[in-house]
Amino acid sequence: MNIVIAGAGEVGTHLARMLSKQNHRIMLLDSDREKLELIESQLDILYVVGSCTSTGALRDAGVERCDLYVAVNPEEDQNITSTILAKRLGAKQTIARVNNSEYLEEENREYLKSIGINSLIYPERLAAEEITSTLKTSGSRQIHEFSDGRLQFISIKLRENAPVLDMTLVQMAGRYAAEHFRVVAIKRGEKTIVPRGNDRFMLDDMISIVAKPSAIPEIFEMCGKRQHEIRNVVIVGGTRVGVKTASLLEKSYNVKLIEPNRDRCILLANKLRSTLIINGSGQDLALLREEGIRNTDAFISVTDSSEINILSCLLAKKLGVKKSIAQVENVDYISLAESIGLGTLINTKLIAASRIYGHTMNVHVQHLRFLTYSEAEVFEITAGAGSRITRRPLAEMHFPENATIGGVIRDGRVIIAKGDTRVLSGDNVVVFALPEAIKKVVKLFRE
Repeated sequence: MNIVIAGAGEVGTHLARMLSKQNHRIMLLDSDREKLELIESQLDILYVVGSCTSTGALRDAGVERCDLYVAVNPEEDQNITSTILAKRLGAKQTIARVNNSEYLEEENREYLKSIGINSLIYPERLAAEEITSTLKTSGSRQIHEFSDGRLQFISIKLRENAPVLDMTLVQMAGRYAAEHFRVVAIKRGEKTIVPRGNDRFMLDDMISIVAKPSAIPEIFEMCGKRQHEIRNVVIVGGTRVGVKTASLLEKSYNVKLIEPNRDRCILLANKLRSTLIINGSGQDLALLREEGIRNTDAFISVTDSSEINILSCLLAKKLGVKKSIAQVENVDYISLAESIGLGTLINTKLIAASRIYGHTMNVHVQHLRFLTYSEAEVFEITAGAGSRITRRPLAEMHFPENATIGGVIRDGRVIIAKGDTRVLSGDNVVVFALPEAIKKVVKLFRE
């Protein structure tokens, strides 16, 4: 595909990095020449220096013949204006990043589509929704739902008390009800493994499982985890992610939000209905104790600083909080944060890129997620009529080595994938894949 990305900020750069690995032709448009030259030296892309709201710069970037135009500047007015212009100039499909949830309302979404914006993306809202979803399953590092919750993807860290330690997958399947779930990945150190029957579970492995919701209690049992009820939540940071998270959580939880800026606190107190706003620092030990940190069930740090978020969550865990969630935007910190047992990590760049990436796959893909702790992806894909994946059972498919199928949803019914499972046309299939296997997987579902 010919793809033009307007905005060489964190989201645009990360998206360019992901898409360049899939052999797309990427053109990056930004007014900062130094930044573009640095990115070009690292990635196989082209660039144009100029404003995304200039028709001349858009033409130089080739929008009149591009398959996808993505505007991901920090300023939403630039994104909306440039996307409308790109569509008028001939871009086939357009996506704009916004920072205002009003644009996502149905009547506004339809109007924007009529003037040339095919899709909208609001990374901070997506991050808040992911945080909210994670709190539903307190003992996991990451959880995603597919087909309205019929299948769940869950990641859990194995500690010393996990009964499955030193078991092979075959042994695990003989002891637990493996017909209700499938282990699709093991993250061991820096390496992600798509496991086979003789692979063993080891200490500190991060295992990823596709499961029916009914299997979650048994999965926690075999991993030595216990779910605890979450009632009291502390959020550090009155950012857009923090405010949106509080607005979603305050309907069901007791929420406190800590923000150091006093004027911002006054604004948030008028905006949020039942969240208690506290003026202070999330690293202030005395303040945390005064606010009952020992009675806190979940601690969420979403300031604009990855360092502060990591330190705040480590402090909360030291004080006894069982569930911690940190927004870590610096990708270089993710591996470190995961290795020290920080808890769940949120990265808006990965979340935004996941939503945009699905538009590039030339097949019907839903709920695509880049995994925070790995370069792997998990997504729901629909089997096309007559596609190769429908021609024989999975055991005979020569499925890509670095990918696996977790489950199949057929007419609302869930099937956990096994060797004799056969995918039918129209089935929704949950796939786990490393980057090098993506194109091969897509071909199986398309051809």
